[in-house]
Amino acid sequence: MPNSLIQLSDEVAAIVESAGKSVVAIYGGGRIPSSGVHWKPGFIVTAEHSLRRDEDLKIGLPDGKIVAAELAGRDPGSDLALLKFDAGDVPVIVTTNAAPRTGDLIVAVGRHREIGTCAALGIVSVLGPGWNTWRGGRVDQFIRLDVALYPGSSGAAIVNSSGEALGVATSVLSRIAPVAVPRVTVDRVATELAKRGRVARGYLGVGLQPVPLPEELGSAGMIVLSVEKKSPAANAGLVVGDILVAIDGRPVKDTADVQAFLFGDSIGKTFSTTIVRGGQRTELAGLTIGEK
Repeated sequence: MPNSLIQLSDEVAAIVESAGKSVVAIYGGGRIPSSGVHWKPGFIVTAEHSLRRDEDLKIGLPDGKIVAAELAGRDPGSDLALLKFDAGDVPVIVTTNAAPRTGDLIVAVGRHREIGTCAALGIVSVLGPGWNTWRGGRVDQFIRLDVALYPGSSGAAIVNSSGEALGVATSVLSRIAPVAVPRVTVDRVATELAKRGRVARGYLGVGLQPVPLPEELGSAGMIVLSVEKKSPAANAGLVVGDILVAIDGRPVKDTADVQAFLFGDSIGKTFSTTIVRGGQRTELAGLTIGEK
């Protein structure tokens, strides 16, 4: 009967060897190069915070060659950056559509300039819904990792037990533990960066603060503290002192609720708003999300 530990060891080593063929080292101006993943043909995804410069970028390939790369775009909010390079025979990493589970084994597969492929074994420790990062980005799922991200491992591929990448590692979006930027977020951000070099953010031009309300008025809302001239908020008729309680019929009780309308394809779309003005609920039409 085969030793189960030997079998596990062999399987992990095989996963690292396979995924490592799609993982490169990024020479982006830091003292220690970071890792990056060949995510789309000719495009590498890495951790945005690890790039200290926009030019003179180099890529360390799995075969040891050093080649030039060009910055296609950055998105500090999701801590992702996209680089263009001549991929040659470097394969695109295999990704997964399967949802991760708390407790799933994962491997962080990175690349170091001197020692080649590097890996760390861990688990998915916490899962949560989509969230707005402290850097102002939107990530589609919270995936906290119980894994050691050694120097140079930011931007590493997070690979599941089937050898498929479920996301990209970062150490800056959470102050508690490393997280994985999930595949769906990486796909979305990489597509936008390849197209326009940045990720568009929605814009209202209004300063808001949460306030409690009587239950009959909505229990809570966001009081308008300031309105920029000629902004989407001003054009929609919002004024200082209004209390925003809903957008498009969905309650807004804190900043995260409002920010949910400022990501993705909402830019240019027009929504109705519900406000409390003079103690009465009032409907306003014509809040068109601008672009920041």
